[in-house]
Amino acid sequence: MKGKNVMKKNIIYIAMSSALLLSSCSEFLDVQPEGDATITTYFTNDQQAIDAVDALYERFHQEGVYGRELFWEQGGACDVVWGKTRSYPSLATLKYTGNESPLSGVFDKMYVVMSRSNWVIKQLTDKAASTTLTDIEKRSLGEAYFTRGWAHFLIAYRYGTDKQGVPFIRYEDYASQNEYYSIPPQQASVIDDYTYIISDMDKAIEYLPKFEEYGVDDRGRAHDAAAVAFKAKVYAYWATWDATQWNNVISMVNTLESTYGRDLADTYAQVFSSDFSDFWNKEYLWTIPGNGGSTGGGSEFPGVILENKAWGKYNGWGQNKPSYDIYAEMLKDGEGNDRLKRSILEYGQEFQLFGETRTFWSTSDIESGFMINKYMDPFKHADAADKGYVNTNGDWPTARINFPVIRFAEMLLFRAEAYLMTGQADKATADLNRIRKRSNLNLLAGTATMTDLYHERRCELAFEFTDHLFDLKRWHRSGNAEIKALAAAELNAHPSVRHYEDRQDPASACTVADYEDYKDKTAYQDYMMVFPYPSQQVDNSNGKLKQNEGYN
Repeated sequence: MKGKNVMKKNIIYIAMSSALLLSSCSEFLDVQPEGDATITTYFTNDQQAIDAVDALYERFHQEGVYGRELFWEQGGACDVVWGKTRSYPSLATLKYTGNESPLSGVFDKMYVVMSRSNWVIKQLTDKAASTTLTDIEKRSLGEAYFTRGWAHFLIAYRYGTDKQGVPFIRYEDYASQNEYYSIPPQQASVIDDYTYIISDMDKAIEYLPKFEEYGVDDRGRAHDAAAVAFKAKVYAYWATWDATQWNNVISMVNTLESTYGRDLADTYAQVFSSDFSDFWNKEYLWTIPGNGGSTGGGSEFPGVILENKAWGKYNGWGQNKPSYDIYAEMLKDGEGNDRLKRSILEYGQEFQLFGETRTFWSTSDIESGFMINKYMDPFKHADAADKGYVNTNGDWPTARINFPVIRFAEMLLFRAEAYLMTGQADKATADLNRIRKRSNLNLLAGTATMTDLYHERRCELAFEFTDHLFDLKRWHRSGNAEIKALAAAELNAHPSVRHYEDRQDPASACTVADYEDYKDKTAYQDYMMVFPYPSQQVDNSNGKLKQNEGYN
């Protein structure tokens, strides 16, 4: 399998026009470009369309989004603890300001993506009005709709409520750039934002090929099944405000099965394999692919969560660690079960590191007693760096793994939740048991409950960028008392960890104790479902961006 631009951190975009690079003249959301780029100066050939779209993917791959920063929010739940004290403990204590660097950074980057996507869509739709687009240009248009919807989604659900939406604009709705190179209007409700996102994904489906129609070098680009999966997730979040949307969730997941042939991978390990032959398995929907090697790109998260300095073998960072809470939740399925062992390393557990069999222990940084094991497959190989499994640059510790953003297991979990919320518990039981059977776990003894759904979603998707914290927040608003109580318990808890008498001894005795950092967690309230806007953006908006309720 060859490398390709969409897999690389430094996706080429330096050749683009100044309009696409967005040198800011307006302080708000960085959307005003220099110059007056027109179709006569760009999109004159297929390569320009490819280059323009490759730049749309680039922001998502960065450390500032799916590489690391987007994950810091999970400190507010109880599945992970931080290996080192951070300068933004408010993300874990729920005392949000909106100015925490991970929040403001993701916010800025997603509006850059929306603006760039808008520009591509505008140029290509204008061109389509006077001439027939090439197949590459049609695909590029679909990719731009997809990335605009993806970026919009990451802002909408994290900042928007039924009372107030997030800023958004579509350039193609306006004739003159003077009308859209300005402050995007804040939508009245997040439901308006979700409606726009669904529309963008529908447009993406119209123009994008099926994944199977891509050549080897273009795997990793947006495809129609990925857009359907995003629609399912949007509808699931929309159901917080309108329960009828659960029916759309069921419909979307049914489509993924019947039209696109999606299913669970044969094994849990296959999803996180470093073997290229496993990358595009039947569970695949949307990922950030990493080739490995010195130019492999992808997400750096596998190195971010690797033991700090990796016992002298590699520049792991050790920045996020499993809590005892998630270990105990997984342990409910039995000691040494496949999913637990594949997800978490604990003291005394054997694993492979650069061709050596080791027994886990950890002395680095703040103690938790565990390490995330989910993304360790690339690091098992002897001479992993020389053979291209891991990046030779330890300051960008990407690895050969098809890093999941949305996979079919999450779709089954959403459908199971939808079935439970629409009085079809027998069908929910079947979906949950499919997931459990794949990991060789005992099937549910009775009809599925929301407690079963909470357990399966929490354990199956642990340490992935599926936003467990937001699951808790939306469940806290649920009309189902069972899931609401489970969410409240975790949102108001502080994580626990294991402390070992001798941290270098895999067989050492241990005790379970409270995690020692950020202990002043505030009581959760529903306004905390969304983050406050960065104060600078509110100030620069001249009154056009209203701060979220509870943060004024």
